[in-house]
Amino acid sequence: MNRSSLKFGIVVSEFNSLITDRLLLGAQEVLHGHHIADDHILVTKVPGSFEIPLALQVMIGSYQPDALVALGCLIRGETAHFDLICQTVVQGIEHLSLKFEIPIGFGIIAADTLDQAMDRSGGKVGNLGKQATQASLEMLQSLNRLKQSV
Repeated sequence: MNRSSLKFGIVVSEFNSLITDRLLLGAQEVLHGHHIADDHILVTKVPGSFEIPLALQVMIGSYQPDALVALGCLIRGETAHFDLICQTVVQGIEHLSLKFEIPIGFGIIAADTLDQAMDRSGGKVGNLGKQATQASLEMLQSLNRLKQSV
């Protein structure tokens, strides 16, 4: 698989941008490390994580990427809102990946505190943006091998 010709889409939430900007930089670093040029990477920003599945769906239909990454950050508050958004976003992304048979790297941090989110966006636990992007690339390769073997 010639990775330099891949089209890659990234949808990133602007909410908690202190975190999501770091996730985006990590994702772009991985793609550039695989020689995927900026003109083959479409980055779309959305207001919050809730909006990510819709943007992914539109990107699939109009841009037709080979793989995608969803980047966001949800920090638990004192209400059930966190749990509702987490569940909705996960289900939306899973549905799109299965329906369109496209790898979608899951780079959405769900943390109890800002410190936990910082640790997962380039701190002592790594960068989930990098990890999700790498997983998306690896899944794309796995799917291509699977399709060739059947």
